[in-house]
Amino acid sequence: MEYDALLIVSFGGPEKPEDVMPFLENVTRGRRIPRERLEEVAEHYYHFGGKSPINEQVATLIAALRVELAAHGPHLPIYLGNRNWQPYLADTMRQMKADGVKRALAFITSAWSSYSSCRQYLDNIAEAQAAVGEGAPEVVRLRLFYNHPGFLETMGERVRDAYAGLPDNLRDSAPLLFTAHSIPLSMSENCRYVSQLTEACGLVAQLAGRDSWRLVYQSRSGPPTQPWLDPDIGDALKEIAAAGGNSVVIAPIGFLSDHMEVMYDLDYEAKHLCDELGLTMARAGTVGHHPRFVTMIRELIAERVQGAERKAMGPHGAMPDVCFIGCCPAPMLVQGGGAGRISPGRG
Repeated sequence: MEYDALLIVSFGGPEKPEDVMPFLENVTRGRRIPRERLEEVAEHYYHFGGKSPINEQVATLIAALRVELAAHGPHLPIYLGNRNWQPYLADTMRQMKADGVKRALAFITSAWSSYSSCRQYLDNIAEAQAAVGEGAPEVVRLRLFYNHPGFLETMGERVRDAYAGLPDNLRDSAPLLFTAHSIPLSMSENCRYVSQLTEACGLVAQLAGRDSWRLVYQSRSGPPTQPWLDPDIGDALKEIAAAGGNSVVIAPIGFLSDHMEVMYDLDYEAKHLCDELGLTMARAGTVGHHPRFVTMIRELIAERVQGAERKAMGPHGAMPDVCFIGCCPAPMLVQGGGAGRISPGRG
């Protein structure tokens, strides 16, 4: 089957302080989140000047991908459409229609199965097509890549680099904590989010030469009465300190770029807690626009366009191209206590 464009589908984020509240209202629309809770989360953005780094990071990834496709093919124009901020998916799809795009591949900037990290993006694409109406491009999603060697090898390198940044006397003893966005149990029980993360963490730890590791969660939201995945990274750090530890490496495997949740929740909050606990902290980078990760996107495209090898590590093989009907359903969420951090990958 032939395709005439590539659509990058991302979360989006505010560009300036005046954007922050409208952005958070977009993220939480329909959830009846109290205004004061949105204002509390807004302070995270104001702490960094009201601008999320996610937009520039996605733009850098797209620039690198354009170079990769120009050098190796296939030669496809690349478009960006966001869930929660400009350029919105519907606007991008209108532009694609005007440009004569009939059938596009979509790369979603998330590696994991869950409602928020996969199914909701597919719903967003369908809603954008409906908004455009007749002549809207057909959009075919590239498969999930949580166990693709391009993703895992890049994360393995990031973890090795983090350990190399520690003082010599701390490298062997520093525990390895992988972090991912916590989600409600009602969401995790109906998808493979936890099992995929667990598998990927084990493979990355092996690539990084680490015998032991732990998966923990960050960025929990929602009312206290609603169960979410744990342990929380803060609790894990306190346990390390209580056991006499003096260092830690944190690897945000659940995120593709160093956006607001990584910067605020890890580089600011977790670092502050480590300082209080007397822990020397090293934070591994995300895959970002690493050349091997960019090549991975091209390889996913080649699978669909050229029938190239479907690469995967671990016991389960490559993910299917098409999700089964009814997978990753929307959870029943308790209203009133969250702040939009329900969606993994806050901008």
